[in-house]
Amino acid sequence: MPEGHTVHRTANDFNKLFAGHKLRVDSPQGRFGSDARLIDNRKLMRARAIGKQLFLEFEGGLTLRIHLGIYGKWQLHPAGDWPEVKGQVRARFASPLAIAELRGPTACEVIDASEVASIENRLGPDPLNPDRGGKERSRFIDRVGASKQPIGLLLMNQDVVAGIGNVYRAELLFRAGIEPHTPGNALPTDLVEALWDDAVKLLKVGVKTGFMITRDELFTKRPSKADRNWVYKRQGEPCRACGSKIRLEEMATRKLYWCPTCQR
Repeated sequence: MPEGHTVHRTANDFNKLFAGHKLRVDSPQGRFGSDARLIDNRKLMRARAIGKQLFLEFEGGLTLRIHLGIYGKWQLHPAGDWPEVKGQVRARFASPLAIAELRGPTACEVIDASEVASIENRLGPDPLNPDRGGKERSRFIDRVGASKQPIGLLLMNQDVVAGIGNVYRAELLFRAGIEPHTPGNALPTDLVEALWDDAVKLLKVGVKTGFMITRDELFTKRPSKADRNWVYKRQGEPCRACGSKIRLEEMATRKLYWCPTCQR
């Protein structure tokens, strides 16, 4: 499933290639047909992301909410005639600059302002969105500190923090030296603050490079997939820091990678 940095990169692409234009919108698959007609030939005002959710705001107060889920994918094409449909294309968007095709999203629906507000209120703070006077950072700290759930679960809960997925969860906890089963309310506040600050740092690198690179010395390079991270997908391999074997277990049906020596 794409993590938050990927959705923010998509929002940036839409703002560059589609915002300010009246878009042609259709649904070759048909499942989005009625909603497509609501926004077809309307101007896209802006695109924005909150965690793993993309919001395309059209004139007239209508917003298209898209959540890629596990199988959703975008494909960009040069401007021109609609490309030949290949596979199940849920929705297509065309501006004078480009064409975008959407396949397999979990959610793709046109909603109004009240529905947008309801979703925003439910979602946790997004490390990639502007932090209004530290309020988003404080929301994260408060939500972690109020929970007895393991921090390994809390980081995957989009109501606690929006945009963190399996890779960033594993890497953030390793970088902070936090044992993933530690209850949120047992963590010192300064350690939770550091988690937030590191999430801001790592996701910004992801937006800039397009890759989830979590080793500081590789931020300005183009490392291979095998070298980008400390623990993710390295079960049974020696920890890059201490040499202990990286552990793999399931936490709430998701794979969790961690070092039992560095994370205590």
